[in-house]
Amino acid sequence: MALNIVLVEPEIHTNTGNIGRLSLASGCNLHLVKPFGFELSDSRLKRAGLDYWKHISLFIYDSFEDFIQKNKNKEMMFLSSHGKHTYWDIDFKDDLFLIFGKESKGLSESILSNHLENTYKIPLYSDKVRSINLANAVGIVVYEGLRNLSK
Repeated sequence: MALNIVLVEPEIHTNTGNIGRLSLASGCNLHLVKPFGFELSDSRLKRAGLDYWKHISLFIYDSFEDFIQKNKNKEMMFLSSHGKHTYWDIDFKDDLFLIFGKESKGLSESILSNHLENTYKIPLYSDKVRSINLANAVGIVVYEGLRNLSK
């Protein structure tokens, strides 16, 4: 039972390091889509993932188009604060791809408009917050997926 965590253009090394650690702990695969806001050799990235980074099931893509081409027959769900549905409505399945955008802007308008029916959000209960930290959002959705898959 494995889910796929996809980070499109991640910008913050510590978020990506923490998500890498989460992917290993949860049995998920981690997919990173360039460009990145850091170098994969960055010691701060590795520090956030501790010494687990070498064990992560990691896939790297040169662009979102490259990612789509290599995974074109896979089922994908897109996570955005602009989502049409809430994340607990996702029909979690083994090998599902959960796609998250970059920290500063989320997923691009073109990605969202092309996948509107498969776009989900984590509800926010305060109008003072625009979004949740990327690493926290990934953790929320992944463990909801694992809970659903374990039924």
